[in-house]
Amino acid sequence: MGLYNIRVMSKRYCWDSVYEIALALKVRYPQETLENVSLQMIYDWVIALPEFEDDLELANDGILLAIFQEWYEEL
Repeated sequence: MGLYNIRVMSKRYCWDSVYEIALALKVRYPQETLENVSLQMIYDWVIALPEFEDDLELANDGILLAIFQEWYEEL
């Protein structure tokens, strides 16, 4: 296993990892149109990411909107 693989496998997301989370969701849900995506959907998808490790209680609309915006800007 190369060093790159170790780094990728050890990557962990927290709520502050807005850009990284947006990229992960874009890769995981490439067929989703953002017009149909709700903040609840983003929340559910983020906490389902295997790399996500943070307190679920810290989530708020501002963080979820920031993830949405980063995802939108990456399209």
